Amino acid sequence: QVQLVESRGGLVQTGGSLRLSCVVSGSTFSLSDLAWYRQAAGKQRELVASITSGGTATYAGSVKGRFTISRDSSKNTLWLQMNTLKPEDTAVYYCYQMAWDLGRRFWGQGTQITVSS
Repeated sequence: QVQLVESRGGLVQTGGSLRLSCVVSGSTFSLSDLAWYRQAAGKQRELVASITSGGTATYAGSVKGRFTISRDSSKNTLWLQMNTLKPEDTAVYYCYQMAWDLGRRFWGQGTQITVSS
């Protein structure tokens, strides 16, 4: 059974930092493309950052230069380092996995990040 377990989010002030983690189990981590999405209240879910199985990262324009996505296959863990947070970063953040060995996509449960102004 595939599981994506995200770390708890929280409340942070504008300009602050936070790191999210997502532990993946039940599939071959090294064969997976991974990503972080977010969904703000009343808005559609959007891609924040992605990282391929080979380690190539891409970012949404709104977070480029502030967020860093990384992965560690020895720990089956995906991270999202978020710096210089802004109120518009407030959203529920979701871990996403494209498990190529299983041919399926999986989502984490979501974690709330609130940035106060």
